[in-house]
Amino acid sequence: MNYKNLLLILLFLTSCTVQSTQYSENIFSNRGFVLLYDESLIEKKLLRKPLDDRGLEIVHNTLSKGTKVRIINLLNNKSTNAIVKTKNKNLFFYNSIFSKRIFDELDISLKEPYVEISKIRENKTFIAKKSKTFDEEKKVANKAPIKSISINEIGTPKSKELDDRRSFNYSIKITEFYFLKNANELKKRIKNETSLKKINVISINDTRHQVLLGPYSNINTLQSAYNSINNLNFENIELIRND
Repeated sequence: MNYKNLLLILLFLTSCTVQSTQYSENIFSNRGFVLLYDESLIEKKLLRKPLDDRGLEIVHNTLSKGTKVRIINLLNNKSTNAIVKTKNKNLFFYNSIFSKRIFDELDISLKEPYVEISKIRENKTFIAKKSKTFDEEKKVANKAPIKSISINEIGTPKSKELDDRRSFNYSIKITEFYFLKNANELKKRIKNETSLKKINVISINDTRHQVLLGPYSNINTLQSAYNSINNLNFENIELIRND
């Protein structure tokens, strides 16, 4: 084999290797309830500094200061961009605090402030490390928190008018697994470590198995169930609105 042909083969193999290890970076996304900022939140020590009522600012329990986000009001599909002013780990059921301007622009309901917050994607790629799916999932079985997996909501409201006619009906999405066995193991763990009764495993297909709590027909029972799993240290718990 001459050197020219050898060089072409090496270039081809190198090109294939690079392409197979480049992936889009995982971007944070979460659906849940949020609070409207007012001065009483400082008195309750949920905030140290006030939010500008006229600014596009939020406080979030996971995302760091300066993070750019996209916010969608899931009841009417209105959206806007904003920035995280500060991170506050003390927020749980209400995972964010929004300025008055954001509430007004998106027509967010105080009774049902249901939104999606997504970190704005930057145009970059990274080299993915090779790992087995089971190795990632077994962390949860060993009581370690699992990172977020992007899933679709169970039914999306088409308009505000449609939403006004529907009753309050939510489930809590703990996480999603590739293997059904792991989902059932987590269900067993929640049953053993909490007093919760409505624990379900929903199989979307052969490789998507969700662990859900609920459904709940009012905000008090929803919040009570949400708070019951606080000590289990799960990450990126989501509220799913049922149609």
